[in-house]
Amino acid sequence: MKRATQLQVKQFFILTVIWMALGVVIAVYDHLVLHTSQSLGTSDKYSLAEGIFRNLISSFIGSMLGGSFLVFFVNVKYRDKPYGYTIMAVLLFFIFVMIFITLLLATVIVPRQTGLPLSDPVSQSAFKAFVTDSYPLKSALVWIFIVAITQLLLQVSSKFGQGTFWNIIRGKYNTPKEEKRIFMFLDLNSSTAIAEELGDETYHALLQDFFSDITDPIINNMGNIYQYVGDEVVVAWTLEEGIENAHCLKCFFDMKQVMKRKEQKYIRRYGLVPTFKAGLHCGRVVAGEIGIIKRDITYSGDVLNTTSRIQSMCKELNVEILASSNILKELILSDRYTSEPLGVIKLRGKSREIALSTLRPVF
Repeated sequence: MKRATQLQVKQFFILTVIWMALGVVIAVYDHLVLHTSQSLGTSDKYSLAEGIFRNLISSFIGSMLGGSFLVFFVNVKYRDKPYGYTIMAVLLFFIFVMIFITLLLATVIVPRQTGLPLSDPVSQSAFKAFVTDSYPLKSALVWIFIVAITQLLLQVSSKFGQGTFWNIIRGKYNTPKEEKRIFMFLDLNSSTAIAEELGDETYHALLQDFFSDITDPIINNMGNIYQYVGDEVVVAWTLEEGIENAHCLKCFFDMKQVMKRKEQKYIRRYGLVPTFKAGLHCGRVVAGEIGIIKRDITYSGDVLNTTSRIQSMCKELNVEILASSNILKELILSDRYTSEPLGVIKLRGKSREIALSTLRPVF
């Protein structure tokens, strides 16, 4: 299973558990309200156990239908759309889900209450009373709020990047930590010329399409998008995840395959197919949370500066990808990739030289 799918399944599981827990909380809240001094009390048909059962079933079915729609469709097909656009799509589908759940619950609960089949006139009358009761409307109002907040949190999590939002919430990097990480600096070729040819708005649309198309290869290869800087994207891995199955290297060639498959889309929209170059390096960085009004987790250390310099050498050496000797010592290339040493090179602004190699897949 691809990592992007694994993350979606994880999100869906967490969403289901939380929604079912909220269903129980809502049932208990209703119970407490009905037993306050300002309430007229409960009807003969009321039961806390029945309320919990009803809410559990509703939230489970809602998560199976609405939750899966959120995670596997809306936030995949419309992930580049604004929150207001996605919430409208979700709410329209949510109306259908609430109607379906109400009818299903009526079909299950009414015969239990009356002791008669649905074909009986008494059950039919109770069925009508069930679906026209204010309870489904009350539930719909509550769940509209829950679904809207869920979608907002999913989009906020997506904006921060997988894992980053949760790390900020639990304060993992509130105290800076030293880590060994792998970085890839990836940059579009001839970006200035392309921008002049296309114009600002069209060029921005090109970048948006490009960054969107390379996202899945990054996620599926265990990478995290650290930053977008103009026409450049910085991808980070923990050392263990990056060297496992050579993910940090496979990521680059998977992105090239994706762009090859989408050539016609780019030619049709922009009259060209964007190409890119990348530099790979690894080393120790300090990871920590910064900012007050706008918070983020940043990495600091010479590794990032060196990786950027390595990437800038691609044009000079006429290669698509460059990797430092530091990262090649960690990687097991096996028979999938070949490396071609390009010598020990002094990078711009650096006093020490570094051995660089380019890599190619073995077909």
